[in-house]
Amino acid sequence: MLTLIDLRGRTTTTSELRRALPRGGTDVASVAHIVTPVVEAVRERGAEAALEYGEQFDKVRPESVRVPQSIIDEALANLDPKVVGALEESISRVRKVHADQVPAEHTTQLAPGGTVTEVFLPVERVGLYVPGGNAVYPSSVIMNVVPAQEAGVGTLVVASPPQADHGGWPHPTILAAAKLLGVDEVWATGGAQAVALLAYGDDAHGLEPVDMITGPGNIFVTAAKRQVRGVVGIDSEAGPTEIAIIADATANPVWVAYDLISQAEHDVLAASVLITDSEAFAQAVNKEIEARFGVTRNAARVEEALRGKQSGIVLVDTLDEAIRVADAYGAEHLEIHTEHAPEVARRVRNAGAIFVGGFSPVPLGDYSAGSNHVLPTSGTARFSAGLSTHTFLRPVNLIEYDEAALKEISETVITLADAEDLPAHGEAIRCRFEQLQ
Repeated sequence: MLTLIDLRGRTTTTSELRRALPRGGTDVASVAHIVTPVVEAVRERGAEAALEYGEQFDKVRPESVRVPQSIIDEALANLDPKVVGALEESISRVRKVHADQVPAEHTTQLAPGGTVTEVFLPVERVGLYVPGGNAVYPSSVIMNVVPAQEAGVGTLVVASPPQADHGGWPHPTILAAAKLLGVDEVWATGGAQAVALLAYGDDAHGLEPVDMITGPGNIFVTAAKRQVRGVVGIDSEAGPTEIAIIADATANPVWVAYDLISQAEHDVLAASVLITDSEAFAQAVNKEIEARFGVTRNAARVEEALRGKQSGIVLVDTLDEAIRVADAYGAEHLEIHTEHAPEVARRVRNAGAIFVGGFSPVPLGDYSAGSNHVLPTSGTARFSAGLSTHTFLRPVNLIEYDEAALKEISETVITLADAEDLPAHGEAIRCRFEQLQ
């Protein structure tokens, strides 16, 4: 089922690897002509335009953009207690991990009386986008809200598409998750119009704009995030989800097959890639996938994703080469199924998150590992990181020098100012110590 890419017996450059590896990708710019009018309409007409586009795209128009508190309360009250318990346990684990991420303020003394202190200030207001589409994602509520709360963000708003099956409000499980997390501001809007409304707000409807937008979404959401970037901050431009697995002959082919299948059920564009130095293992995994993918309720979606150009099996000569291939690919999720997996994991440089050993599958991280599941896609793990408490914090330097400390360094500053032909910079220093004409 999975296409085989055989890299054995040859030395490849990094650029050759990037061309050879399976990759689907989406052209965000290709939908700009659709998204731009939506963003502009919402910027000009606010909530009314967002509601109109929701009616057009989601086939439903809620009574208001903001979800009434009674609807949010009812969603939690009616949720299956078993699901409530699972959400609470996941929230607890994710909160513990993200609380430990908060960096400590620190001061560096450069001279007696001269210090630079780095403090970490939270973003004031954040919009958290939770998609609809093929599935319901209360886990995305957790993964966006918890790090923002642990960072100390002032106010949060969750935006999620209205659902025709639920009275025009977001899915009740999304609302229940928000309630469990103490978020009482939820907007029933999705797609590009949600991103635009978060960025520009609507004073007439009491919808305050945000300073940052985070959370995954489809290509239209991503294109809208690109358009409003600069008006607000964004976390990333998320593409289709992906998993890569480094495995050797010691791995369990059934486990690996199921892990590849599980990621493929997200989306027909999802990528599932196996990197191995064992041809026999590659064949065994392909056989298990063929035998097992059809039993899932989302079999048609899984099959399309696994047969797509973005998925495949990469055969290499050695484990060292497998690591090199994984680094060139820069997977959103990378699993390690090898002998001495912890040591192998430490050698990897490019991955959004690394799942070490057979008992740390990606679905664990999707929900309850404690780590965050909003991760860089499309190879961007080579230079960017997933959502974390750090996402919502801005390091700011406090520079504090007294008279003696400034005088000690003044000649250095004046010399560099003159070298750059910016004499007023030097004069701003000199005037503190001598009378200038």
